[in-house]
Amino acid sequence: MEKKINIAIIGYGKMGREVERLALEKGYQVVACIDNDLQWETHRQALMNADAAIEFTAPVQAPANIEKCFGLGIPVVCGTTGWQQELPRITSLCREMGQALFHSPNFSIGVNIFFDINRRLASLMRDLQGYRPSIMETHHIQKLDAPSGTAVALANDILAERRDLKRWALGQEGEAPDMLSVEARRIEGVTGTHTVAYTSPIDTIEIKHTSHNRSGFAEGALLAAVWLTDKKGVFTMKDLLNL
Repeated sequence: MEKKINIAIIGYGKMGREVERLALEKGYQVVACIDNDLQWETHRQALMNADAAIEFTAPVQAPANIEKCFGLGIPVVCGTTGWQQELPRITSLCREMGQALFHSPNFSIGVNIFFDINRRLASLMRDLQGYRPSIMETHHIQKLDAPSGTAVALANDILAERRDLKRWALGQEGEAPDMLSVEARRIEGVTGTHTVAYTSPIDTIEIKHTSHNRSGFAEGALLAAVWLTDKKGVFTMKDLLNL
């Protein structure tokens, strides 16, 4: 039987609303929705009843929101991307305070299988220098970070296998021989598409993931929230899916 939990939603945008819709559909209780600084105070008592918080906001807001959840003793699932430069500090803080954080560049189950396929393909292509890897991602125009956190994760897994590539780069810089090219496109109405290509003069090998709607992200975030409620420490989808 599926465990029913009380959740707080941090960030009441498109993703927050989708999490709320799916949570209520599953029979979870949404005890608070936080969308501004004032609501942290006005909803403080309600927050104390949350088994977990699910955070989808903006890169500049996410670290402070996570810290507030730690301060209230609430396990937090963070789906915001673009704040990873703060991850080492937040990780240390989580462990010092004995709290729980689950973060991922993408909560879709399908995308996390895609991550695993990307790692396996990168390993297979490691010594085949005639194939040049590249990544292209396309999202809706409201997405604030570029490239997406998903594209960055894909790039880092490729770079881990390639001694000939220094780092990933956007635009013309990515065309340099020692760079991994990442292209970010923003088009109205596109939920999210990621393509990894290995191109040689002879042929091209591609793997691709296309999200049809936001439900997969919300489903994964709720699954993570239930999984996190009895744990302490820092976790990702690799832990939940045993990848």
